[in-house]
Amino acid sequence: MIALIGNPDPLTYSVASALRAQGRPVVICRLVDHDPEGDLPGDQIAFRIEHLGTLLERLVAMGVTEACLVGAVSRPRVDPSRIDAATLPLMPRIAAAMREGDDGALRALIALLEEMGLAVRAAHELAPSLLPPAGVLSVARPARSHEADVLRAEAVHRIIAPADIGQGLVVRDGQVLAVEAAPGTDWMLRSLRGQAEGAVFYKAPKRCQDRRADLPVIGPATIDRAREAGIAAVVIEAGGVMMLNREIAVAHADAAGIVLWVREPGP
Repeated sequence: MIALIGNPDPLTYSVASALRAQGRPVVICRLVDHDPEGDLPGDQIAFRIEHLGTLLERLVAMGVTEACLVGAVSRPRVDPSRIDAATLPLMPRIAAAMREGDDGALRALIALLEEMGLAVRAAHELAPSLLPPAGVLSVARPARSHEADVLRAEAVHRIIAPADIGQGLVVRDGQVLAVEAAPGTDWMLRSLRGQAEGAVFYKAPKRCQDRRADLPVIGPATIDRAREAGIAAVVIEAGGVMMLNREIAVAHADAAGIVLWVREPGP
């Protein structure tokens, strides 16, 4: 049995669907910041961060042997009065992890899972079809200006990656208009609404990140936010960014005249 752990989102359910199609039993572990109300489906468990130790013990007792960290990354507030006995010894590590960037926090959680004997698997390993093939998927083709801005974006991305800040940025005419930070891609793109005409949105994993967790993902909603911002080209790293509902995403790009390019990473 495999556990999908995090804040469930469309990626979580895509991975769960792929696993079930393979005949593999799945349990979705939903991180919440409050006590759950009502009953959850039989294949789901809700847990608070203050009960992480108990969750891990429960998963092992259920026969779970593998785990995948998938879903939106969040940092719920810890209520010291709610920490249970199984989680108390872990709290110094949990508190330190929550002060790190996303990659640092997820590395700490991966270590805890492995110490419990769980093999940590990547979402794209479990559902390889989520990684689109390299090439230009849209009708619109990259212009020379797009290629130049992609090179600039890739260079800046390499510089900010060690700081564990974000996975995407927007560039126009060599100028960085925005860098993704903690609020995420959608927030960044919404902040540029109507202000990024002709720009390139570039997204790739951090060079230093553990790709078993938080591999970037885009989908039709990303294309829609890019259109609202005025972005001309969405460029993602081949083999490093997952795509939800690929056919719909391509259709949205074509309807908006946006270049959708799955580009091999530079050296």
